[in-house]
Amino acid sequence: MAVDATAAAAGQTGTTATALGRTRLAESFDTFLNLLTTQLKNQDPLSPLDSNQFTQQLVQMTGVEQQLATNDLLTKLVSNTANGLSTAVSLIGKQVRAVSDDATLANGKASWVFKLDPGATDVKVEVLDDKGHVVQAQAIGSPKTGDNAFTWDGKDRSGNKLADGTYTLKVTARDSKGAAVPSTTYVDGLVTGVEQVDGSTLITVGGAKVSWDKVTTVAEPPKPATTTPSTASV
Repeated sequence: MAVDATAAAAGQTGTTATALGRTRLAESFDTFLNLLTTQLKNQDPLSPLDSNQFTQQLVQMTGVEQQLATNDLLTKLVSNTANGLSTAVSLIGKQVRAVSDDATLANGKASWVFKLDPGATDVKVEVLDDKGHVVQAQAIGSPKTGDNAFTWDGKDRSGNKLADGTYTLKVTARDSKGAAVPSTTYVDGLVTGVEQVDGSTLITVGGAKVSWDKVTTVAEPPKPATTTPSTASV
């Protein structure tokens, strides 16, 4: 924990210093441009200002700005490493459950688990494609409090097989009085990859992309069943 606190403090200090440096750079650049404009307006036509000097100053200031951008990238990299990337990599090959409405349809099958709070008597699930269109809808008979598994065969409401890809499950649950009952949707599967997207760490679970911090359970993958060879009696 002490190491994490030190890393966090260092990251915060680096971010503050970078922000301060960028502010000062912007102020200096504005001041430089104002001085340059004033000098150009008031220069002696018979003795014009040396343009090489201004060019060198612009190059120097551009170099400083690039260094600050590099510092931003390094700070972001340290933050990503300290806040998820290394942990997410350790999940590869593990069986996990993560909070997600998305699952991947592959080989005519997509599966979700949705958890219902007590009191749900009327439950409907809808499968949406990547454009948000409802492609399948189904009422859940005898819903139970807690985990409910739902497996979709990949067919739309007309019985047509849909293309493999990522689909979203929408759960609507109500009690006997018509009031909404909260629910949470999960996906189960093996973690097969980790990637960084716009500063966020994503893991691949059953082909779907999930933020690593949405993982709720982790377990070793199930071992393949072994068969004992039969012995023939003579």
